[in-house]
Amino acid sequence: MSNPQQLRYSKEHEWLSAAEDGVATVGITEHAANALGDVVFVQLPEVGDTVTAGEPCGELESTKSVSDLYAPVSGEITEVNQDVVDDPALVNSAPFEGGWLFRVRVTEEPSDLLSADEYAAFTGE
Repeated sequence: MSNPQQLRYSKEHEWLSAAEDGVATVGITEHAANALGDVVFVQLPEVGDTVTAGEPCGELESTKSVSDLYAPVSGEITEVNQDVVDDPALVNSAPFEGGWLFRVRVTEEPSDLLSADEYAAFTGE
């Protein structure tokens, strides 16, 4: 499994794109999607909500369990991926493409986000 080099990663298994005009895209990693199993329900924050880095901001429900979704950065939600709400399996089939979860206008970025190589070492891949 290969983690895109241009992304940064949280220890809670979320990925974060580089911010464009202050807005970054967030999803969960392939590692997390595989560990969850088949995702059957996604609860995302609402547009306009404020999220805090490291705090839960939604849930992912799979055939195995329910897991919290954590915000990798602090900021305001600008968009949610309605395609994932309508078809949660996208999280499993395309975690780095069509399975992204939300976009956030970043106000604060923690210093402990990992590079792709650091995340691979963290997960033992």
